[in-house]
Amino acid sequence: MHVVIVGAGQAGAALAAKLRSLGHTGPLTMIGEEIAPPYQRPPLSKGYLMGEMAAERLWLRAPEFWADQRVDLRLGAPVTRLDTATKTVNVGGEAIAYDALALTTGSSPRRLPAAIGGDMAGVYTVRGLADVDAMRPEFQPGRRVVIIGGGYIGLEAAAVAAKLGLQVTVLEMAPRILQRVAAPETSDYFRALHMAHGVTLLESTGLERLLGEGRVTGARLSDGREIATDFVIVGVGIVPNTTLAEAAGIALDNGIATDAHGRTSAPDVWSAGDCASFPWGAGRLRLESVGNAIDQAEVVAANMLGAEKPYLAAPWFWSDQYDCKLQIAGLNTGYDRIVTRPGDGNSVSFWYYQDDRLLALDAMNDARAYMVGKRLIEAGKSPAPGLVADPATDLKALLR
Repeated sequence: MHVVIVGAGQAGAALAAKLRSLGHTGPLTMIGEEIAPPYQRPPLSKGYLMGEMAAERLWLRAPEFWADQRVDLRLGAPVTRLDTATKTVNVGGEAIAYDALALTTGSSPRRLPAAIGGDMAGVYTVRGLADVDAMRPEFQPGRRVVIIGGGYIGLEAAAVAAKLGLQVTVLEMAPRILQRVAAPETSDYFRALHMAHGVTLLESTGLERLLGEGRVTGARLSDGREIATDFVIVGVGIVPNTTLAEAAGIALDNGIATDAHGRTSAPDVWSAGDCASFPWGAGRLRLESVGNAIDQAEVVAANMLGAEKPYLAAPWFWSDQYDCKLQIAGLNTGYDRIVTRPGDGNSVSFWYYQDDRLLALDAMNDARAYMVGKRLIEAGKSPAPGLVADPATDLKALLR
């Protein structure tokens, strides 16, 4: 059985490695648009952007791993067409036949419209290695950067810029940073953290347009103010890469729609990672995280070999900003109560409840709270909110 994987990111790499570890001995081809071998993306906006990490440390596997595992790794090779009837993918002028196909095409950053200056020089997004390589020379002490979007990507870039001595302004059109993904308590924590490092946070403030002739020199805000800048970083979310699947007639629903096993609507075509949505409760869910990319891809690999194993997501995420490590477990959708648990020093955790059911938690510099909370959520256990809030409660005792 010839397995072809389209997309050489975290999910694609995990799927290829898992196929081999599970005993697949047939031909295996992995095709990636980028010229770099499969690499981890989270450090791009952190250690790599800071200049603390060489590119080779980003590689998910040593280059020789792919050869040793007999993976035909084709890089810098965008797939231009998928034909599910003939079971072929086109790369350049070559048609590659498959017996089973996995779409791990990932996602792309939303960009500002050209009509408001989004195509000017000096305007960057943070997604791939080439994006960060292009913007790194801009990060010089004393320069000014405007960051559009107060989500995790934008705030991570703001933290790096502030640490490197830049003048940083973050624009967030919502009433508070992190509004889409976190409770007000978490927003308050990170607002205070960034302000303590000299970052200017402008909440409830949108962008009317960028200013400049050819290269960005400023930004006109929704309230009419104009601020000068040397460059701009856009962090306003990502969209799943579904163009190839859509053109092939594969069903979409907030990404490439799969069943619980990772199958798409096309025969012998599977999907995993940022681009794929899967059944969740009464609806569907698409997760944008390293954990999901790995876990979902490994389940799909097993199912491509006949396991018939449903994917049971256990969401977890993280973010590094300054000296704060944020760790998130679970999904907070539908929460109606936040329980605050103070930790040692500058650590704290916020626990999300719906009625008396624990949904998720945000832990800042509190690995113990994160690990206990994650295990509780995965086990379906919900300790009484009063116990969680009491610093005298032994967290590990809640697992019994």
